[in-house]
Amino acid sequence: MNRMEQVCTLNRILLDEMPEYRPQAEIFPNEAGAQRRLLRSLMNVRSPRPLRKDFLTMQNELLSEEREEKGVVEAADLPVTAVHPQIAVWRGDITRLKADAIVNAANSALLGCFVPCHGCIDNAIHSAAGLQLREACRVLMSAQGYPEPNGRAKLTRGYNLPARYVLHTVGPIVSDQVTQRDRRELADCYRSCLELAAEHELHSVAFCCISTGEFHFPNEDAAKIAVNTVTEFLTQNTSIQKVIFNVFKDIDEKIYRTLLGADRPSEENA
Repeated sequence: MNRMEQVCTLNRILLDEMPEYRPQAEIFPNEAGAQRRLLRSLMNVRSPRPLRKDFLTMQNELLSEEREEKGVVEAADLPVTAVHPQIAVWRGDITRLKADAIVNAANSALLGCFVPCHGCIDNAIHSAAGLQLREACRVLMSAQGYPEPNGRAKLTRGYNLPARYVLHTVGPIVSDQVTQRDRRELADCYRSCLELAAEHELHSVAFCCISTGEFHFPNEDAAKIAVNTVTEFLTQNTSIQKVIFNVFKDIDEKIYRTLLGADRPSEENA
């Protein structure tokens, strides 16, 4: 079965589950790129529930092939900064990073982004990991019984990601001016993720820029809080050996490299 056949078969299975989306699916041309976008869209809108074994097998094969095609970036190989021997800055797609854990900036439902092909990191991570990640999050949230508060962290497997695990945390949403509570909750996100990673004896953690995108936390303020919190945590004797600040925008790369004395360009292994 070639790639196009794989994708079309996966689409058929999902549309059998969700026939209400057939009219929208018919708009997508019968072309590889369009059908792959349809698949991501259907995966994004699918509510968590048990998965068919044949779907899982084919989905995992597809996502594994795509992971290798994108190229895996070894966290261990990323150069550390001048300011701290355990901190690195890397610009690129966090779903390519092979670290013990990557951090997902989630919402309080902790089920991933349901907006088809949305550009947020929550959508990117769930789309690359596979539908098992949403189901794993559902199990955690069903056991908890209430939305995830800001500043905490939960751990799941990484499934089809290069990273072994995903740390899910909910950052503060800034509606107007940044408050002291916003600052405290953002610091708690970084601290909670590191504490949970250390509890599971993980060695490397890659952080995204929590709360700076859809949640509107000012980039420079957020970076300072992130660097200060992580630097303070690394003074403790824990299993954490390396922390990567993963950035995706020019502005964030400049801010982190200035704060950490990492002025030379990143090497994204594109």
